[in-house]
Amino acid sequence: MGVLSNRVSKSQVSPGDHIYSWRSAYTYAHHGIYTGDDQVIHFTRGRDEELGTGTILDVFLVSSRPTTALGRCEKCGVQADSSGVVLSCLDCFLLGDPLYRFEYGIDPMTFLAKARGGTCTLAKSDDKELVLHRANYLLNNGFGCYHIFRNNCEDFAIYCKTGLLVVDQNMIGRSGQAASFLGAPLAAVVSSPLRFVMTSPLGFAAVTAGVYCFSRYAADIGVRRDVAKVAVEDLAVNIRPSTITEQPNATADLLSLDNNSPAVNNGLPPRS
Repeated sequence: MGVLSNRVSKSQVSPGDHIYSWRSAYTYAHHGIYTGDDQVIHFTRGRDEELGTGTILDVFLVSSRPTTALGRCEKCGVQADSSGVVLSCLDCFLLGDPLYRFEYGIDPMTFLAKARGGTCTLAKSDDKELVLHRANYLLNNGFGCYHIFRNNCEDFAIYCKTGLLVVDQNMIGRSGQAASFLGAPLAAVVSSPLRFVMTSPLGFAAVTAGVYCFSRYAADIGVRRDVAKVAVEDLAVNIRPSTITEQPNATADLLSLDNNSPAVNNGLPPRS
C-alpha cells in the first residue's frame, strides 16, 4: 500500500477485497466488494438520492449507479437505473476510472499520513469467506436506505469486511470519506479562535491540519466505541424491507437480541 495512492491493477485484486474508484475528479469514491470472475457487489443509490435528502441537493453529485445512461450492460445485464445492493461487472463498477484497493489493519501513523479519508482503516478485516458471505447475503436482502453520511457504499463495504455496525443512528456511519467531509469544516471552526493568538499563518495551518487529522482518527471504525459486531443474518432481518432512516429504533431492537454477547458488542463491556 502506498502512502499517496492505493491504486492497483485488475490482476492484483482477489475475491473479498474492498475496492473503490474515485468519481468526479476525486470528489468522492464509489466502493464495493470484489467477488472474483470480474464481478463486484456494491451498494448504489436511486435516482437523485446521492445525499439521501430527497431535495435538489441530491443532484449535485454524480451518480454512483453501476452503468452508463445507455441502459442495460451487455456484459453483466445490470440496468442503468439499478439501485440498492447490486452485482455488476468490474467495468460497470469502475465506469472507466482507475481501480483502488481499500486497506485494513494499518498502523496509526500511516492512517494519519493519508490526506483523504475513505482509503483505509485501523480496523482488521475478517476472513474472505465471511466477507463474501455477508456481501452475497445482503445482495439478496438489501442494506437499507442509501444516505451519504450514515449508510453509503463505503459503509456497506466496511460492514462486509468487518461486520461492524454503528449503534448511534444520529452519528455518521463507518464511512471514512464522510468523516473527512465533515472533519474539514470542523477543523476550520475549531481552529478559527486560535488565529488571534497565532502570529504565524503556518502555525494556524498546522493546528487546523492537526484538528482535521484527529477528527478523522476519532471517527475511524477501528477506534470508535459506538460500534457493535452484528451477524449479517440479524442485520438483514432488522432492515428489510423498511429502511434504516425510517426506523430509528431498528439498531436498538437489533442489539437487544443479545445485548450482553461479546460477539455482538465487539469485545466491549456488556451494556446495562
